[in-house]
Amino acid sequence: MSSSAILRHQEDAVTTSVVAEAEPAPALDPTPKRAVGQLAAQWYRLNKESLRGVAIGAISLFLFLVVWHLLTTYRVVFFVRFTNVPAPLEVYASFTKAIHDPKFLMHLLLSCRRILIGFSLAAVVGVPLGLVMGRFKLIHEIVFPVAEVLRPIPAIAWVPMAIMLWPTNEQSIVFITFLGSFFPILVNTLHGMSLVDPVLVRAAQCLGARESSIFREVYFPASLPHIFTGLTVGMGVAWVSLIAAEMISGQYGIGYFTWEAYSLVQYADIALGMIAIGVLGLGSSLLIRGGGQLAMPWRSK
Repeated sequence: MSSSAILRHQEDAVTTSVVAEAEPAPALDPTPKRAVGQLAAQWYRLNKESLRGVAIGAISLFLFLVVWHLLTTYRVVFFVRFTNVPAPLEVYASFTKAIHDPKFLMHLLLSCRRILIGFSLAAVVGVPLGLVMGRFKLIHEIVFPVAEVLRPIPAIAWVPMAIMLWPTNEQSIVFITFLGSFFPILVNTLHGMSLVDPVLVRAAQCLGARESSIFREVYFPASLPHIFTGLTVGMGVAWVSLIAAEMISGQYGIGYFTWEAYSLVQYADIALGMIAIGVLGLGSSLLIRGGGQLAMPWRSK
């Protein structure tokens, strides 16, 4: 083959490759779209019940707002008087005004801080104490009678004593919050310990497990569902105790805000304070339940 023929052959090869590269790419395979649709359908099937619950909850809240609006608009009096109850739109107007007020935000933050400190102390003390009381009979016989005497005393009855015990109002409010959440946590932890299968304990002992290992590997995991139940109940009681303490002896906090609104005859602010308490309490309980799902993944299977 001559050199000119070789050059023409190379030029034809280069031209063919350039044309091949210049050709438009083939259309994308629609398979990924179908895969996304299948994943969405699968996710819907897996979360169908949860979505149904959310939808029912949203409808329930909407109907509640409609009934509230009608009762306040027509000033219904039927055993219960709605003549002075603010309408939902009035509460919303108060909310839009309050969220731009630094004082209202300070009330919310202070209440959340008091809850965090008091509830955390109650959990740190109540859970280990309940575990030890459930394991050792002597400690149970010493502590349980005192706890049973103090447990029925409502948080509001502790306010005068707390003021005498602690030098500042802030410390006394945190103490009352601690008491409100401590006893539900302690009692539920004790209940969880009483339901631990003794066969599991004996099996661990036969395998040579030490007391610390038995606590960590047997008692604590078996008691976790009841511990988180106690934490959830304790959080609700903590908010009740906090609001009572803030209304009586506080100068700041959402409870004080609500009571001050009543003193100043600001009905919309009263409802706003109540709704804020409910939303904060709901958020706190959801956080605890989420923590429970992370700590006990086997219960969600």
